[in-house]
Amino acid sequence: MTQTTEFKKSLNLFGVVFLGLAWMTPMIFFTVYGVAFEAAGGMLAAAYVVAFIAIFFTAYSYSRMVKAYPISGSAYTYTKKAINPKMGFLVGWALLLDYIVSPIIACLTFGLFLNAQFPSIPVYVWIILLNVILAFVNIIGIKSVARVSGFSVIFQILFIIFFCAFVTKDILVGGDGSGLFSFQPFFSSDFSVSTIFSGAALICFCFLGFDAVTTMAEETVNPRKTIPKAIFLIVIIAAVLYISISYLTQLAYPNFTFENGDTASFELIQMVGGNLLSALFTTVLIVATFTQGVSSVTSVTRFLFALGRESILPNKVFGYLHPKYKTPVINIIFVTIISFFSIAIDLDTAVTFVSFGALTAFTFVNLSVISHYYVKSKMRSAKQTFLYLIFPFVGACFIGWLLTLLEAQTLLIGIAWIVIGFIYIGIRTSMFKKPISTLKEGKVAIENR
Repeated sequence: MTQTTEFKKSLNLFGVVFLGLAWMTPMIFFTVYGVAFEAAGGMLAAAYVVAFIAIFFTAYSYSRMVKAYPISGSAYTYTKKAINPKMGFLVGWALLLDYIVSPIIACLTFGLFLNAQFPSIPVYVWIILLNVILAFVNIIGIKSVARVSGFSVIFQILFIIFFCAFVTKDILVGGDGSGLFSFQPFFSSDFSVSTIFSGAALICFCFLGFDAVTTMAEETVNPRKTIPKAIFLIVIIAAVLYISISYLTQLAYPNFTFENGDTASFELIQMVGGNLLSALFTTVLIVATFTQGVSSVTSVTRFLFALGRESILPNKVFGYLHPKYKTPVINIIFVTIISFFSIAIDLDTAVTFVSFGALTAFTFVNLSVISHYYVKSKMRSAKQTFLYLIFPFVGACFIGWLLTLLEAQTLLIGIAWIVIGFIYIGIRTSMFKKPISTLKEGKVAIENR
C-alpha cells in the first residue's frame, strides 16, 4: 500500500541561517588555510574580498530565484525552469559533484586533524566513525540537525573571536605588524592580480552554505521570505569572519610559513596560542567538522531527493522518504557509502572538485535570473533592467571568469563529469527522443508498512 507524503515545514529564519553557516562552517577558514594560502600566493585577505564580491552577485540571484521557485533542487530547478530542462540537468549534475564531495571534505578534515592530535589512531578510523554518526543523525530528522547546528555555529564564532584577540595582542605588543590599520594585507610589493583571483576561485568554496539552504525550501516556513533573508545573512556573516581573520593574521605574521598544507592551520594555531589554544582549536574543530558533515549530508540527500522525485534519478530509490522520520533514508545511506572515498582522496583535490561544481552552478543561477525575469516575465523598466539583466549578468561573467582560473586538471575532470551526465541523461531520454520534462514529476510514494 502506498501513500503520498512531503517534508515537514519546521525551519524558521534562525534555523536556516544556522544550517547554512554549519554547512559552510566558519572554521572552514582554518581547515583549508594551507590550500587557500598557496593558491592566493599568501594574499588571503585580498582573495576573500574578491570572492565575497563575486558571491554577493550570486547570492542576490539565488534570493530572486527562490522567490520564483521555493522548492528543493537549487540551481538545478532554477536552470531547468528558467532556461531549459536539458541545461538544468547538466547544471544539476555539476552541482551534484559539489554536494557529493562536501561530506567527503568534512570526513577527511575530521580524520586529518584528529590524527594530528592522536597519531596512534589512523585517519581512516576517524573517517569511518564520523560517517556512521552522520548517517544516524540525518536519519533522525532535520529539526535535530538544525538544533545541533545552532550550538556548533555559536561555538565556532566564539573561538574565532578568541583567536582574533590573541592575534590582535601580538600586533599591538610584539608582532611584525605596525598597527591595526594597514593596506599591507591587500597589497604587497609582489602583488599579483591573477594569483589573487585564482585564490578567490578556490575559496569561493568557503562561502558555500548560502546556496545549500535553497535545497531546504520545502522544510522552511514561508520560504519566499525566509530563504532570501537567510542567504544574505549567511554571506555577510561569513565575509566578516573570513576577511577579519585573514587580515589580522597577515598583518601579525607576514612571514609565516608551514610544512604541511593540509594541516597548516594547526601550525598557525600552535604559533599563536601554544598548547592551550591548540587544544581548544581541536575541540572546536571536531564540533565544526561534525556539523559541517551533518549539514552537507542533509543538503546532498535533499538534492538527490529532488532528482528522484522527478525520476531524473530512479524514483523508487532516490525519491523515497521514510514513513516515520520523513527523511530520505536511502539517499543518506548512499551518500554515506560514497563518503568512504575520503579515505583515498587528498584535501586539495576534494576542494577543487567542489569549486568546479559550485562555480558552474553559480554561473547558471545568475543567467536564470535574466531568463526568468527579464526575458520570460518581460520585467524591463529601468530599475528592473538593472536588477534582472545588468546585475546578474555581471555576476555570471565574474563567476564564469573565476571558473576558468581553476587548475587545468580540475577543469578536465569537471568536464569529464559533465560528459558522463550528458551520456546518462541521453540514455534516460532514449537519446533525447523524449523530453526531460516528460519524465515523471509528482509526489513521492512511500511504503506504508
